[in-house]
Amino acid sequence: MAKDLSVDVNAFWENGYQIIRNVYSRDEIKGFREAAFASRGRGPGDLLSNPKMRSSLTDGRFVSVARQLLGSDDIWYSGDSSYTINSGQRGFHKDNVDRKDGNGPDWKGRYTLLRFGIYLQDHYRHTGGLNLRAKSHNTADHNFGQNVYVRTRPGDLAVWSMRTTHSGNGVLYKFPKWVHPEPKDIPNIPQWRIAKADGDRLAVFAALGLDDAHHNRYVEYMKTRTYMVNSFRASIYDDETRLEAKNAGLNIRDVAAEIEGDDTVGKNLNWEPIPYEVGAEPRPRA
Repeated sequence: MAKDLSVDVNAFWENGYQIIRNVYSRDEIKGFREAAFASRGRGPGDLLSNPKMRSSLTDGRFVSVARQLLGSDDIWYSGDSSYTINSGQRGFHKDNVDRKDGNGPDWKGRYTLLRFGIYLQDHYRHTGGLNLRAKSHNTADHNFGQNVYVRTRPGDLAVWSMRTTHSGNGVLYKFPKWVHPEPKDIPNIPQWRIAKADGDRLAVFAALGLDDAHHNRYVEYMKTRTYMVNSFRASIYDDETRLEAKNAGLNIRDVAAEIEGDDTVGKNLNWEPIPYEVGAEPRPRA
């Protein structure tokens, strides 16, 4: 298991996110970029099932951060990870299940699912980075919280609560760099105001959490999504992969086995809420 990285736990829970500097070397970032390009056309499947990309999950660094932030050594992964190349997605959103319903089970107690992001180019002086709304992880209001353009350098690791409001493909002004435009305003910004992009925009993402009711609800939600079910069924972990994950302190929930033979899953192309009992606490896995 990797040595723990330096994480400010209190700041994370106050702000809903944290940037950990200099986690990866330049050679490692270059290796991730090359692996992502080499993986294009591979079809559905997560990072752990991809021999070229699995080290992002099995090198122990995500686990180190998750252990500290969640206060437990029992860290779980349920198949939610991916890489993107020149994704054009933009617009504030949350990743949790009850993202639009503040009365849902996701908002009962401390939320224990984390989203990790490695941005494989510079966004400190270059445009195209992540926008977050600071302190937005404790409300379902997507307009709450100061808009922050996250200025990451190659090698930095971003982690945020999956209840935190965020957007991809942000804009960094040439000047003043401390003014951060809202994603909805970006299409109207003249190009001469925008800092240059640092080449192709690549990123690596993964979700980790505890084996608790919040994680279980998220898995049940993922089972409704077409793209996630396709990914679950295409993600095959051999014994070597499972051993690497175990040695990194990462437990694997085998969702593919849970949905085997189930033709009711994967019906939703887009996000849709899943039901819950009014007033009920989130339920742990049976």
